[in-house]
Amino acid sequence: MRTTKDRVRQAVSFELIGILLSVPLAAFAFSFDLGKTGVLGVVGATLATLWNYVFNLLFDHGLKKLNGSTRKSLKIRFLHAISFELGLMMAFLPIIAWWMSISLLEALIVDLAFIAFYLVYAFVFTWCYDTVFPDADATVQRHPPQPNSVAYSRAETHQEQHTSKDR
Repeated sequence: MRTTKDRVRQAVSFELIGILLSVPLAAFAFSFDLGKTGVLGVVGATLATLWNYVFNLLFDHGLKKLNGSTRKSLKIRFLHAISFELGLMMAFLPIIAWWMSISLLEALIVDLAFIAFYLVYAFVFTWCYDTVFPDADATVQRHPPQPNSVAYSRAETHQEQHTSKDR
């Protein structure tokens, strides 16, 4: 599992890079004022950062409980990105409508554009982040631990627990 420090680094870097890419694109695509779009971007990034931390913590705990590891397959990465964005959309839609003084339907279109951008961005960013900063739990399956190592003891204990539960 990732440490709190690592999760904070991941969330903050994700949002900072996301703001730098998405705000100018949204202002241009929707003919919005760059300043007003920038404020919306910062509010959205703050909301998303908090959601990112909570969501990833819960997702990793669930993944570890189900699979014994936080390693993400391609299918799990798609599930991760889509479920993250749907949760964020529910919270961000009314904020967009209010701040930009547009209808909920117009806000939905703007939000769907953000979602399309962030689905691709989240997938690519998370994959890159996991490559640059690998999670120890995710690397155990790729590189089995050597006998007499702490990771080997943990894997062996996990296997024994799994075996005794299955009986």
